[in-house]
Amino acid sequence: MRRGFRGREYERLRGDLRRYDDRFDDYWGFLEPRLREAWRLLADDGTLYLHLDFREAHYAKVLMDALFGRERFLNELIWAYDYGAKARGRWPAKHDTILVYVKDPQRYWFDSAGVDREPYMAPGLVTAEKAARGKLPTDVWWHTIVPTGGREKTGYPTQKPEGVLRRIIQASTREGDRVLDLFAGSGTTGAVAAALGRHAVLVDDNPEAIAVMRRRMPQAQVV
Repeated sequence: MRRGFRGREYERLRGDLRRYDDRFDDYWGFLEPRLREAWRLLADDGTLYLHLDFREAHYAKVLMDALFGRERFLNELIWAYDYGAKARGRWPAKHDTILVYVKDPQRYWFDSAGVDREPYMAPGLVTAEKAARGKLPTDVWWHTIVPTGGREKTGYPTQKPEGVLRRIIQASTREGDRVLDLFAGSGTTGAVAAALGRHAVLVDDNPEAIAVMRRRMPQAQVV
């Protein structure tokens, strides 16, 4: 294994991860081969994004460092939102984590000029030109979930907002590139990729997800 993980150490790591919580006993066995295949298919200048909640993100980081090498880790993105349970005995969980790895740290594509920009929190501290243009987002993204009565709403329970996927695709692909989503769900990745002039391959074995994607992208080819 890369970056100092020997075979026995890696197998012990996998065992520790699987034993950590019985509810996820098969989760890592499910996730690892899919990460390996995604990495195999990734272009030399490509980027892999893995979206997880706070319960799994730290273990996924260790696993991906072992699989791909810590030198290929680019960012930990925090997607923050204000929706969900109102916990009183702890800080309410209002964010998800997106781990970002690049196939080649010397060649990966990142288009900061193509990304949607955000307003400055203190526009009076910058020039009028900068304030009008906005600033490049940091690694903390504030974006609401899909509104119940919004235009995007498909009814799929884990649907992701188009704005989050748009930023990822704008930053890490060129027009005409191909995007792969192995957990496609409601098909947001494909819908956004098509709108931005990219191609997409979407994978999901949930019949409900396939039905939602058929309605959302009637022109798509299903195989």
